[in-house]
Amino acid sequence: MEPGSKNFSRERQSDIYIGGVSGKKPAVPVSFDQLKQAAKKKLSKEAFAYVAGGAGRESTISRNRCGFQRWSIVPRMLRGVSDLDTSISLFGHSYPVPFLLAPIGALDLFHPDADEEVAQSAAAAGVPMIFSSQASVPMEQCAEVMGASPRWFQLYWSTSNELVESFVRRAEKCGCQAIVLTLDTTMLGWRTRDLDLAYLPFLHARGIAQYTSDPVFKKLMDEYKDKDPERDRSITFSTIRSLFLMARYYPGSTLKNLFSEEPIRAVRTFIRTYSRPSLTWEDLSFLRDLTDLPVLLKGILHPEDARKVIEYNMDGIIVSNHGGRQVDGAISAIEALPAVVDEVDGTVPVLFDSGIRSGSDMFKALALGAEAVLLGRPYVYGLTLAGRQGVSEVIRNFRADLELNMGLSGINSVSNINRKYLQYSQLHN
Repeated sequence: MEPGSKNFSRERQSDIYIGGVSGKKPAVPVSFDQLKQAAKKKLSKEAFAYVAGGAGRESTISRNRCGFQRWSIVPRMLRGVSDLDTSISLFGHSYPVPFLLAPIGALDLFHPDADEEVAQSAAAAGVPMIFSSQASVPMEQCAEVMGASPRWFQLYWSTSNELVESFVRRAEKCGCQAIVLTLDTTMLGWRTRDLDLAYLPFLHARGIAQYTSDPVFKKLMDEYKDKDPERDRSITFSTIRSLFLMARYYPGSTLKNLFSEEPIRAVRTFIRTYSRPSLTWEDLSFLRDLTDLPVLLKGILHPEDARKVIEYNMDGIIVSNHGGRQVDGAISAIEALPAVVDEVDGTVPVLFDSGIRSGSDMFKALALGAEAVLLGRPYVYGLTLAGRQGVSEVIRNFRADLELNMGLSGINSVSNINRKYLQYSQLHN
């Protein structure tokens, strides 16, 4: 069914059930838990750890889920819900559904065509894709396959303001409709699964395509060429394997890269420039002066920080704890959402990220004041299992699930979802 249909959810159900009559099942599991487990069986242990893991004991991931369970939907009856409208408007642009695809790095861990597969699925559904700074495919290549479909760009603030400017200019030229500045990853969290495997994809030249395709980054590679001290490393099988992987994933011929220092220099330059722990609110004026695109700050959890977003002339907020990947024991994003929404009181749009696993989760976040949500891990698992089709099915399933939760709760439009349809309860062990 076309994205603008008012009966999308019923047709999605019918497609699945009718397909079942002839022995055809969905390309990917509909249940999130089964989707995750199916992807785990297909992925390398490093890839699964990277996408599924969190910081420390992963208590923040658990708290994200627990936070949703504290809110219950209170359905209302006989409201006339034959026509359901999931469309929203953000920054003057209309979108068919109230969710975007979250920026996720190193997608080539999950599919060889990585971001490009996701971009095509997003474009087919009219769902905005947020290009990651840590992409495996340059933003220009993704923009080309998306045509006029909506996209945003996620920015990690580099140690080089010149590189920051270059990324922003490229995003503008690619037709991105907004910039998402991620605040909560100026340092990597203590990600125990990755640490136990001693594996970070970027050090294998994976997930750095935005950098290696950037003219400023290439200039920095030349500037740093003679500044890296020689390190005495013993040559082992693992060393050789790492060098081969760098050569394989770095742009160009693998054979040529094996005899070139460029992949190693790129990784070293990335390490130098990746993030800036010294970033402060005052630095935001540099970004504000760079672009007229809306700038949203991702990682806001405290109402006082939400107030600063307005004070520093930013355009929007994404309430997020980075999917539990940064601070172990942090407040859940859904716990933080109501206070942030109340603090800004409609001055800027508030979006939500972290822990969305179903249409009912989307419903609850929207009811608590989010204007849209970000969908992350589920579409990565879909990408793993069935590439472009897998991502497309995840998008359709989440839309249908949300739409049915709306209709069965007596709501015919996303704009009518509010806190009156929720009830809070204290959970007990």
